[in-house]
Amino acid sequence: MPIKSVAAAIAAVALVSAAGTPARAEPVKNIVLVHGAFADGSGWRDVANILVKDGYTVSVVQEPLTSLADDVAATKRVLELQQGPALLVGHSYGGVVITEAGNAPNVVGLVYIAAFIPDNGESAVSLLSSAPAANNDMRATKDDFLYLDLAAFPADFAADLAPAQANFMAHSQQMLAKAAGGAPVTAAAWHQKKSWALIPTRDHNINPDLERSMAKRAGSETIEVPASHAAYVSKPEDVARLIERAAKASAK
Repeated sequence: MPIKSVAAAIAAVALVSAAGTPARAEPVKNIVLVHGAFADGSGWRDVANILVKDGYTVSVVQEPLTSLADDVAATKRVLELQQGPALLVGHSYGGVVITEAGNAPNVVGLVYIAAFIPDNGESAVSLLSSAPAANNDMRATKDDFLYLDLAAFPADFAADLAPAQANFMAHSQQMLAKAAGGAPVTAAAWHQKKSWALIPTRDHNINPDLERSMAKRAGSETIEVPASHAAYVSKPEDVARLIERAAKASAK
């Protein structure tokens, strides 16, 4: 066979082989972290440090907790700054926020950490009322903002943290507007996007059985850890590993 014919044949085989080989998925490198009620974004610091060390770009949303619409808007504002696909992670009430905000087109997966995973028409308050209460220590101000009783906060929210840290968190807790807690989700993103969930078995803020039932309903890939509601603070390695697993599985 002439040299030119051989070269043409080799090129044709290479072209067919390339066409039959799926493109290598691009890893998801953008992680957006969303805090919940009675806390702020600073609690994500250790998780963020691990993720950044492992090569991820991490953004932390500071929601105002004034309404679900405001909190979703704050989250989408950060999502719009991401270069490429993003994984959305929510703690506690932050799970409600990411369930709605997760419909943004650049969100490829949802990770719930000790979080609510509501369906359409459900709110944090309605979900809490659907299961035995993990505590009875929620209080409301005169202008209808919710907070956890200061004395009860350490045991309810952060029982596996050092007493001084749990006490500081109690006194620096960010209050949640009652209207935000009662606002229903209109379009639950987990119906369209894959999700993961971490359930702390010693959660005294959201009933772990409620967390399990929500995760099962959403089809979330789930792990359980022996931790308090503040698992993202007390078990940052476990939380970061689940986020990284989700990021790799959500590769585009």
